[in-house]
Amino acid sequence: MRIKLVKFKLIVILLVFMLLATGCGLKQGDTQAMSELKTPITIRYWRVFDGPDAFQEVINAYKQAHPNVNIEYRKLRYDEYEQALLEAWAEDRGPDIFTVHNSWLAKYESKILAMPETVKLPYAVQRNSRTGDVEKALYQQVNLWTPIDIRNNFAEVVYQDVVRDNKIWGLPLSVDSLALFYNRTLLDNALITKVPSTWLAVKEAVKKLTLQDEAGNIQQSGIALGTADNINRAFDIVSLLMMQNGTQMTDDTGSQATFHQPSPYSADKSFKPGMEALRFYTDFALPSKEVYNWSEEMPEATDSFVRGKLGMMLGYAYQLPLIRTQGVKLNIGVAEAPHINSDGTDALGAKVNIASYWVETVSAKTKYANYAWDFLQFASSKEQVIKYLAVAKKPAALRNLISAQLNQPDVKPFANQVLTAQSWYRGRNPLAAEEIFRQMIQAVLDGSNTAEEAIGFGAKKINQTF
Repeated sequence: MRIKLVKFKLIVILLVFMLLATGCGLKQGDTQAMSELKTPITIRYWRVFDGPDAFQEVINAYKQAHPNVNIEYRKLRYDEYEQALLEAWAEDRGPDIFTVHNSWLAKYESKILAMPETVKLPYAVQRNSRTGDVEKALYQQVNLWTPIDIRNNFAEVVYQDVVRDNKIWGLPLSVDSLALFYNRTLLDNALITKVPSTWLAVKEAVKKLTLQDEAGNIQQSGIALGTADNINRAFDIVSLLMMQNGTQMTDDTGSQATFHQPSPYSADKSFKPGMEALRFYTDFALPSKEVYNWSEEMPEATDSFVRGKLGMMLGYAYQLPLIRTQGVKLNIGVAEAPHINSDGTDALGAKVNIASYWVETVSAKTKYANYAWDFLQFASSKEQVIKYLAVAKKPAALRNLISAQLNQPDVKPFANQVLTAQSWYRGRNPLAAEEIFRQMIQAVLDGSNTAEEAIGFGAKKINQTF
């Protein structure tokens, strides 16, 4: 009897111990999660172009699950942005999350913390029905995007840009591309019944749209092409023409520029598609050419367009709201960028567009890497991106949002181009590459170099920055 009693006591003690151990473990886990949720943190988020209103709904939704997180959103001017970043980091007061242009990723790689595979964060799982206060919290491990996820869910250009060494260096919310803005009234007056969809049609339209006075001065231009300093994103336009013409912009490893060389895809090794694209572009600003309709003396292209003095220009979705505001009396249309072939394809049989977009990423100096990356994954999810795009009016980066945007007239041309948009590696100093292209254009216009000489010198200079 005594032995049974001892055994019974041992069993009871063991059960109590197990219950206490299990209970204490849960309680401790809840306590730690609750403690972290009650500890306020501030994540500083720096961007350009979009105001706080574009992100407020997304931030509010994130705070529902993470009430301890305050996201301090700051919009900076483009011309001050990079300098502000460098100064802030030097003084350890920089942002936790920041945005970079897709062409800047290599330049800022040392400043970026690549996305981890998982993060562990406390989540509010039970709230008081009356006050809304958190009553229970648990830690949860969140699986973040993988490189395969990026390829399957985003436009192909995103995968090519943000995945390096099998790591993810940022996430975009939108992918923009060059499209054709046109003045419906000017095209109607010139009896142009169809918006040009090929470059041959553009050349024919330019002849009808361009008006000169008796002295030969251009009074109205057909399209803003040919120069470097008074055309917004001339670098992108020339890059687009080169890629559409079958140019391989860099070698397969991205270690040197090859846009000046014969096409590796053509049997004719005397044909240099990059050079021909540069020549095609500058022809529009050379008085000796049939398509001459633009010059370095003319106002900036956007200004000419909103004043009703320019029939067509290439631009991005982010420019459209400002153009509509400034050119309020204009009848403006937007179409996809022109291509080489009438079926919408280009030299190598595929449709080619050029991408320009911003990537959200996390600073290598942040103290809150888990929260920062978790927020970016949350913000780049379909449900949250819909909220952002409703305000920003930009084309989506996510594949599963593109079809819905085809019902939005101003966004449709850009949305149609997302999946065919490309970019190219410009070295660790992308702004230097843009300046080199400007010099190439200028050299052809002032006659100091032929197109072949200019593009050869340009490639040599860019290779020094790789």
